[in-house]
Amino acid sequence: MQLTLEGISRRVGAETWLHPMDLAPRPGAVTVLLGATQAGKTSLMRVMAGLDAPTAGRVRVDGTDVTGAPVRQRNVAMVYQQFINYPSMTVFDNIASPLKLAGRPREQIRQQVQALAERLHIEPFLARLPAELSGGQQQRVALARALAKQAPLMLLDEPLVNLDYKLREELREELSALFASGEATVVYATTEPAEALLLGGYTAVLDRGELLQYGPTAEVFHRPASLRVARAFSDPPMNLLAAEVADGGAQLACGPLIAVDLPTQATRALTLGLRASALRVQARPGDVALPGQVQLAEISGSDTFVHVHTAVGELVAQLTGVHEFELGAALTLYASPAQAYAFDASGALLTAPQRARGV
Repeated sequence: MQLTLEGISRRVGAETWLHPMDLAPRPGAVTVLLGATQAGKTSLMRVMAGLDAPTAGRVRVDGTDVTGAPVRQRNVAMVYQQFINYPSMTVFDNIASPLKLAGRPREQIRQQVQALAERLHIEPFLARLPAELSGGQQQRVALARALAKQAPLMLLDEPLVNLDYKLREELREELSALFASGEATVVYATTEPAEALLLGGYTAVLDRGELLQYGPTAEVFHRPASLRVARAFSDPPMNLLAAEVADGGAQLACGPLIAVDLPTQATRALTLGLRASALRVQARPGDVALPGQVQLAEISGSDTFVHVHTAVGELVAQLTGVHEFELGAALTLYASPAQAYAFDASGALLTAPQRARGV
């Protein structure tokens, strides 16, 4: 199914919730809506589903204008942040409900429910009520019911946000495999860049109701069109450093020269960006040294995030493995100029690191 949004916008009272935008999620692929809270993700999904009508613009499905058609007239499956299930129905009946509405034969329903329950690891709970399950199990039931509908358009609005870290990691991998094997157009909203990268497919970056960039996820991540996109698609946030054009590259304010290739039309004032993962504590040939003092070191999963106060600003380095640093201790971070992004005075991307083939 081809969903196409043409110049859609949405206003509520005096507020603009969605600025005019065009978007056509790829059929049979995952399109991630990435942005902070109140970026417009849920508002956009509600327009896609027919829960809200756009103030302007058209919504088309396979070329047919469905702008005014309500959600009950569209073949859409939705999964929300909350664990929305029918509380008085067993897990089996929750999953089977769209199949029963479609008039499927009883044996076919049983087989499909069993298969979905096995894929989502909830087959031992088919006879239980949702309230008897954990939060993660309840969300798996909601996902199974949405998948059972076999709708050509599936909308998932931050479906893992209310789960704990371990459950999120587990379900992300399962969802990625489920979506890869399906034919539906999947639109998945998240605030987390890591989730977008794991799901792959395509990513639309939203900020304050504006569509900033849309394209293959890896392309958007590696070549953010602007500072706003880079901020939205970096966790931890990209390190941003004030600089000016100089012979041989960009001169950091109160810091060294960074040998980056800049286009001839580059504005004098620049912002250089270094992802946290590009900073190291051991030097390599050609690296730029950024000496400073440790302000904070925290371990998250298998990585250590160290915050360092330097002459060029506060920097965050993401180091693989568990590292210990004494607060206030001197520490020099190193970065390769080849890993630097450059943005002009308006925030537009000037140059980005070269990607290795296949990355």
